[in-house]
Amino acid sequence: MSRLTGDVQAFEAHASDADLDDLHRRLAAARLPEAETVYRAAPDPRRWEQGVPLADLVDVVNYWRTGYNWRSFEERLNRIGQFRTVISDLGIHFLHRRSARADATPLILTHGWPGSIAEFVDVVDELADPKDPEAPAFHVVVPSLPGFGYSDKPATTGWGTGRIAAAWVELMGRLGYGKFAAHGGDWGGVITAVLGGRFQEHVLGIHTTLAQAPPGLATDGLTAAERRWTEETRDFWDHRAAYAKQQATRPQTVGYSLVDSPVGLLAWILDKFADWTDTEDSPFESISIDRILDDVTLYWLTRTGASAARIYYESHGGINALDPELRVDVPSAISIYPRDIEKCPRAWAQERYQQIVRWNSPEIGGHFPSLEVPEYFVKDLQEGLAAVLAANR
Repeated sequence: MSRLTGDVQAFEAHASDADLDDLHRRLAAARLPEAETVYRAAPDPRRWEQGVPLADLVDVVNYWRTGYNWRSFEERLNRIGQFRTVISDLGIHFLHRRSARADATPLILTHGWPGSIAEFVDVVDELADPKDPEAPAFHVVVPSLPGFGYSDKPATTGWGTGRIAAAWVELMGRLGYGKFAAHGGDWGGVITAVLGGRFQEHVLGIHTTLAQAPPGLATDGLTAAERRWTEETRDFWDHRAAYAKQQATRPQTVGYSLVDSPVGLLAWILDKFADWTDTEDSPFESISIDRILDDVTLYWLTRTGASAARIYYESHGGINALDPELRVDVPSAISIYPRDIEKCPRAWAQERYQQIVRWNSPEIGGHFPSLEVPEYFVKDLQEGLAAVLAANR
């Protein structure tokens, strides 16, 4: 790595041939269980009631072993521009794509779990240099969360969402961005809210696909559609969130399988892509198999199955992770996608986000909109942050 300004160093991704050969050997030698006992012909979402169907997994494993090209993804990351810096004794990896536009605004995009920087590779260029000259342009920074991807794995406890948000302020400052906008979903949405709530002197405003209301709010006054949102969110946490409990309480235990077995890692992550996307059956209806394998392979090659899971342990068990007293006073744009796993009514969101300048309820999309509907996501983000920036004038 060559040294750049300050403590920021250039970085290039390049997995060893030995690691890729080992992955292919493990895939070829995988021991698989018997098929699920809820077999139904595709397409049918009920096929996934017991988890990833065997036939689907076999198809993906075979493609991962014989058709998928990791080097292509490495080249894309290297073209965007990759860097590392050390903050609080922890190496932080990030993509950095500067805009050619003189009026560009610094923007930090934060991913969640089981996502990664792979969530944003398809949208970075258009955000930095939009085809529409009237659209806002951004200097885009996409960090890998601690314990994820090419960032270091914390060796001690304490790297929860609050500390990560503070690290992002330090990171942006090192890049010369004393003030910036922020976007995130999933854990990135939590971190983005903390940025807007605790670091108003640095944050121009936020865009998020995750709005978490303070606890204990009543449903009185909500519309029928909003009540359905609250019921669907409650159902998710009651019946489909065992993964979060496991990673919040025993991340080390599940981590052994995630780091040792590529098929186990694939199934653990693919299950979430299937459950959380706006599709009728398979996640590949809206997200390419290559992009999902980019994400899974990044976890595999960096051996981060356990370390990434620990963000749940570090951050209030992964449920209602925000401080109940946190208030976000900066301008906020909020988009609630119809098939996301947490959907917060606007009346509830306003109890935390004090200055909502744009509220959007798209007609399509789920938990991974930058992958499912990338063109719409970019337009939504541009329009939301345009409203945020206008509120700063």
